[in-house]
Amino acid sequence: MSCIHVVHKKDRESSVKTTISSFNYSTLCKRFLWLAGIVLLGIGCASEFPESAPNQPNIIIIYADDVGYGDISAYGAEQIQTPHIDRLAEQGVRFTNAYASSAMCTPSRYSLLTGRYAFRLENAGILSAEDPLLIDPESSTLPDILGNAGYATSIVGKWHLGLGSPGEAIDWNGSIAPGPLEVGFDESFIVPVTNDRVPTVYIQGHRVYQLSQADDSLEIVYPKEGHHDYQEEHFGEGKQTETNAPQPLVGNLPSGHTHPEKLRYPADAQHSGTIVNGISRIGYMAGGSSAWWDDEQMSTVLVDKSRQFVEQHKDQPFFLYLSLTKNHVPRLPNRKFRGKSGSGLRGDAVVELDWVVGQVTKMLKERNLYENTLVIFTSDNGPVFYDGYEDGALTDHNGHDPSGPFSGGKYVAYEGGTRMPTIVSWPKKARKGVVSDAMISQVDMLSSLAAVSGAQIPEDYQHDSQNLLPVLLGKQQQGRKQLVQQSSDGLALRRGKWKYMPAAERSDWAYNRHNKGDTPLNTEPLTNQRYLFNLQDDTAETDNLVEQESKMADSLHNELNDIINRYTVDPQ
Repeated sequence: MSCIHVVHKKDRESSVKTTISSFNYSTLCKRFLWLAGIVLLGIGCASEFPESAPNQPNIIIIYADDVGYGDISAYGAEQIQTPHIDRLAEQGVRFTNAYASSAMCTPSRYSLLTGRYAFRLENAGILSAEDPLLIDPESSTLPDILGNAGYATSIVGKWHLGLGSPGEAIDWNGSIAPGPLEVGFDESFIVPVTNDRVPTVYIQGHRVYQLSQADDSLEIVYPKEGHHDYQEEHFGEGKQTETNAPQPLVGNLPSGHTHPEKLRYPADAQHSGTIVNGISRIGYMAGGSSAWWDDEQMSTVLVDKSRQFVEQHKDQPFFLYLSLTKNHVPRLPNRKFRGKSGSGLRGDAVVELDWVVGQVTKMLKERNLYENTLVIFTSDNGPVFYDGYEDGALTDHNGHDPSGPFSGGKYVAYEGGTRMPTIVSWPKKARKGVVSDAMISQVDMLSSLAAVSGAQIPEDYQHDSQNLLPVLLGKQQQGRKQLVQQSSDGLALRRGKWKYMPAAERSDWAYNRHNKGDTPLNTEPLTNQRYLFNLQDDTAETDNLVEQESKMADSLHNELNDIINRYTVDPQ
């Protein structure tokens, strides 16, 4: 008798999936096929079905934004206390050598969901709301693979992986696709890009959430020359006057350029577009005001949407990708969290993030799901104090070092850019109170979570992910032998105690941000030369050993090239 295997996404029902509150026809078909497969496999070839399938845990990834290794009190923070995250660590495994694949947000998110290093995809940069979907709907993804194993899947929160098709403008007042639903999620409630970019709306399924038909049409436009250098050169500090201030490119709403008196705090030229909630954003927006979010309520909204999903699917295995906006700029924590840290608005936002983690834990316990839910807490890239807004972060940090013992942060190649606080809790299976030095990367979530769910990754799917499930559960200490780190400075290879960076063009703008003001993130910019660091003896990466250890540097150079040339990913 031939075995029946769970079908891949390409062969599944393709009915449109639109809301976070509906258990739709496509999902129902998927569950039926999964259950039928289990029955038939049990009759004809039970040994081929993964042993873990009958005990599938629920899976929640809590993905923070711009939160550094040193921002969490379990990792040594003193000015910021995070008791709920710390409790996760006490009940699970805390990693000291866990990495995002990139020091920038979009590439890290791409790697997390696809199991692929983002450098393999040429256009995997920091996206705007006008950029098309980055992930090919025909490729495999973490939600797709888990969905084929019988999981209900949802994303709640920041997306930042593009929407729509190449060459086609998005109609923000109509159906917005392709997006999360086309790459494996059953349900989605997303912040489309970053919270410092327009449009400042949520998207539920394929539609802008709570957009009134009586409202003016929602339109957005980004400056063609929208990046840091151009904006600062033409409209930066001391260069803008009333006569040359950029006018809105759509509508006539006040912007940071035209009405700086309306701002809660000043912004640089790039972030001086349309003002929403007293904060100017990147880009310009008109209409759709009925759907605009309230920055202070965002965490509550995302918690409520997560709770709805869990409540609806509590009687079946589920995967929730809870992608938060804290601690990305602009920082406007809810009033109940202001002043709760010893490190200004930036620290208060981390306290609010910790509250969200506490709400998730509470929700699981109230529904008797806590013991069999695998919760992973981590962040997309390293921290930054100043990232376009004069919000007090440069002066109110009170000595807090968000990168902990490491140098650098967001954007740059130093360890602070990609080494992330990472905690895994699964009371039913994971060891408790373990501190693990095993080296892991977020690209490994694809294979590791497929393994724990009993799912199969298609044999023809090329990826960089390794199954490190025993490591994630604290039952094994041997992690990766090597991993690649991506940043605005280019690529780096970490192998054991060694870290190698080939010669490359480095990014001045990233270091200018870190070296604005006197903060613990002040960093010596890398030059275009090669670097080799012994991280065991030189955590801060101050002693370049490339001359003394030239053979090691050459060996790592060749190894990095081998990884780069292993395969490429074509843009859709």
